[in-house]
Amino acid sequence: MKLELDHVFILVEPEAKVADLLVELGFQEGRRNKHEGQGTSNRRFFFSNGMLELLWLHDAEEAKNGPGRDLFFPERENDSGASPFGVILRRINKADFEMPFDGWKYQPDYFSPPWAFHVGSNSKYLVEPLCIYVPFIEPAASARKKEEGTFKSIDNVLIHTPSDPFSNILDIVDSADRLSIVQGDKHLMEITFDDRQCGKTRDFRPDIPLVINW
Repeated sequence: MKLELDHVFILVEPEAKVADLLVELGFQEGRRNKHEGQGTSNRRFFFSNGMLELLWLHDAEEAKNGPGRDLFFPERENDSGASPFGVILRRINKADFEMPFDGWKYQPDYFSPPWAFHVGSNSKYLVEPLCIYVPFIEPAASARKKEEGTFKSIDNVLIHTPSDPFSNILDIVDSADRLSIVQGDKHLMEITFDDRQCGKTRDFRPDIPLVINW
């Protein structure tokens, strides 16, 4: 089954004030969301072919006891060795209806059935990124939006993880278009935009485990 990246998220400190660093660089911020039943909120940055989401935990009890409890957001927030990343994938071929990897159905409160996520079974391995497939997005709906601003389109997202060896879920996800996952000493996400036409790089560490190339 051929997959492509829909968007990525990074779990950050409450209120995601670090998102202001992205705004200062020229990222265009969209509307914020609160995930009812999941205990998380976000600040979002949209591009023509994807999105970067900075996610934070606003209600640990809701996250532990709600339908998203097996995402382990409170545990990820409190474990310095846990991955703060999540990758959300969609199918490329309209004819593909099978789930791309082993996992479980997540029916969040903020989606009406039958809309639901398929979460990779590696969600219990906190050292690995959360891998989420969205079966209800039609490939035609993922067409590029109008390119605007300094950061227009995502060429590739490279995620470093200390997981060794990789779960079979990560091996499958690594084959998705515009996404690469490699082993590394520390958790890090690198996003490359617009064929790196400007020849610039910005490292947001230690505020965010994120490097931007454009």
